[in-house]
Amino acid sequence: MTKTILITGSTDGIGLETAKILVSQGHRALLHGRNPTKLEAAAKSLSALPGSVESYIADLSRMADVASLAQAVAKNHPTLDVLINNAGVFKTPHTVTSEGLDVRFVVNVIAPYLLTQKLRPLMPKSGRIINVSSAAQSPVNLEALAGRVQLTEDFTAYAQSKLALTMWSRSLALSPQGDGLAIIAVNPGSMLGSKMVKEGFGVAGGDIRIGADILTRAALADEFATASGKYFDNDKGQFASPHADALDPQKCQKVVDAIDTNSPIR
Repeated sequence: MTKTILITGSTDGIGLETAKILVSQGHRALLHGRNPTKLEAAAKSLSALPGSVESYIADLSRMADVASLAQAVAKNHPTLDVLINNAGVFKTPHTVTSEGLDVRFVVNVIAPYLLTQKLRPLMPKSGRIINVSSAAQSPVNLEALAGRVQLTEDFTAYAQSKLALTMWSRSLALSPQGDGLAIIAVNPGSMLGSKMVKEGFGVAGGDIRIGADILTRAALADEFATASGKYFDNDKGQFASPHADALDPQKCQKVVDAIDTNSPIR
């Protein structure tokens, strides 16, 4: 059965490789990127494969763009089977958005939160939300998430944003708002050869297909159908415990409340 799957940040790296696998299996991949030239090139590179491809432009550091992306997908598709929140920021020369928030928190967790809220009505009970997390997870500074404190260290901001994403994933999965969907946070693998790793650490990194394979499994395989609320650590090749804060309901609720407060477009 053909699935319709939106993959954010799919113009290169793990996102594009995941789309390649899915389209080669006959599925419909909705590609997302913020650079029109790169988006066109990504779609062209997949055009000869058995499935189908559509392209959507949005800058996920801008909430208006996130809302427009959701509207465009909803206009074209009555049903969305899988949402893979893959887009992420690690190192950037501009760390504060026009709305006064840390761009790492915005792109890595607030944008996925808002996009998921807006697209969830399109998703069937068998739908899946795959949030791309990381082995890098550290306690969330709520003041930094709200933009009242600036984090100068790239790794610190990234690790906090990825724990926030993991905490929200678990919180949503365990809440009535989860609607029975499979909502899973996935660490696709550490130091894989994505643009983020190359720019952030100055190394080539490992085979990105390792990450693409696990995201494809998370999107389609039966083993993930009943794994809502869990965290898959691909460094270990199995479901595992995330950072302890993600297992604390009170801490999770505070983080989710902060994300919601700073997601200005409803």
